[in-house]
Amino acid sequence: VRPVLTALAGVVDVPAAAGDAPTPCASYTVTTLRDHVLGWLQHFADAVTDPDRTQERADPVAYLAAADDRAPSEVVRDSARRIDAALAADVLGRQVVMSQARMDGPAVLAMALGEYLIHGWDLAAATSRAWTPSEDACEAALEFFGGMITPEYRSEDGAGGMFGPELPMPDDAPALHRLLGFAGRDPSWTAART
Repeated sequence: VRPVLTALAGVVDVPAAAGDAPTPCASYTVTTLRDHVLGWLQHFADAVTDPDRTQERADPVAYLAAADDRAPSEVVRDSARRIDAALAADVLGRQVVMSQARMDGPAVLAMALGEYLIHGWDLAAATSRAWTPSEDACEAALEFFGGMITPEYRSEDGAGGMFGPELPMPDDAPALHRLLGFAGRDPSWTAART
């Protein structure tokens, strides 16, 4: 998770002029996707830091980077530090209360890994920046999502569900491309083509 969050910190600071640009995630512009990413990343960090949910958590959907005094990259780095501390405190050996359900610690981290691999690529592609996560990270996320994503998580246009229809990829395609295809993303998407 740490290398992915380090890379994510490099793509969340976007120029204001790019804010209304489209992203491969059909429901979001660059600004609204960045806010989604940062709101939920802090939610993940809150969850692993306080796995029993003894304290109230901020609504991740209500987060707006424009209302935060910190730079978006600092929000990512702060969340990464909190996740590292939770890992050191053995959150992987515990159950974690997410929104309303309890999940095993490894499942929470696998979900976060997949979320930020895909949305990191979304932001990078929308702002014409590189996104080169490790094959191992992409394979781990693909394995987790493959066992979790059922048809009700998908929508025809990718806007009504978490994922669009799966786009088949060759077996020998890079792991990132297979992960993106599984999530309904076209790995050749560019902002210039929209």
